[in-house]
Amino acid sequence: MPRSSPFGLVLAIMAAMLLTPDTLLVRLSGMDGYPLIAWRGIGVATMLLGLWAFQGLPERASLKSRAALILVTCHALNGILFIAALSVAPVAIVLFAVATVPVFSAIFGWIGGEAVPRITWAVIAAVLSGIAVAVFGSSDGGLVLDIPVLLGALAGLGSAAVLALSFVVIRKCDKMPIEAVVGLGSLLAALFGIVAVGGAGTFSAGDQLWPIVVSGFIILPTSFMLLNVASRHTPAANVSLLLLLETVLGPVWVWAVIGEAMTLPMIVGGTVVIASLLLYIVASARMLPSDTLH
Repeated sequence: MPRSSPFGLVLAIMAAMLLTPDTLLVRLSGMDGYPLIAWRGIGVATMLLGLWAFQGLPERASLKSRAALILVTCHALNGILFIAALSVAPVAIVLFAVATVPVFSAIFGWIGGEAVPRITWAVIAAVLSGIAVAVFGSSDGGLVLDIPVLLGALAGLGSAAVLALSFVVIRKCDKMPIEAVVGLGSLLAALFGIVAVGGAGTFSAGDQLWPIVVSGFIILPTSFMLLNVASRHTPAANVSLLLLLETVLGPVWVWAVIGEAMTLPMIVGGTVVIASLLLYIVASARMLPSDTLH
């Protein structure tokens, strides 16, 4: 079983911080739905498969394994489900559903034999509470649980589950070419988006091309690589918890650039999340080996 190290935490923090302006770039592009799935998938696939080819296609034999199939499928589904959820359900519902990534990571890791410290479960509860305050406290009224909302919630939960599973599998596969599996998964998501809108000639780059270029060709591939490499050096639950920095800091970028107001519940909930994660980072270095749930 791979051991945890501060290096993994640092990589996860870097990836999460890099992801924070992604929501802003999506808003600036004026794009959503299937075209967004396609363009983001094209960007990530181009960069990561290109990097893998530049390195000489290392560890090609690993792609024939069941683990590779799982990872490619996970990244394809993640690219599809997250945008699909946002297209049919309120952002609050989707954000809370996706915030369950640490829960799935801890459960999958535990099933796979990864010891999950008690403090991790406590921080997961605190972080989910903070996000619940941020997203549901910001609603202007009651959320109607109709069929589209329920489907969006299920898609968000699915996105969280497959992303968490990918972290757990990568941690157990030292020889897996991360660039290849993430790139192939993104390529499948892009093909799905293209087919769903009726072919490559029927979707455009939105109102602005540069935000999609920055997001799909720079931010997403770099952050995905950092997250997956981080999962080899620290438990998946840790990576997933730190990834939630993007959930609470993303709205700050939107507020700073396009002036979308942040509500008091968003500020309070975000503060709870960030404070919990900071305390966890400090405390994780002092955890006793016996303080685990098996």
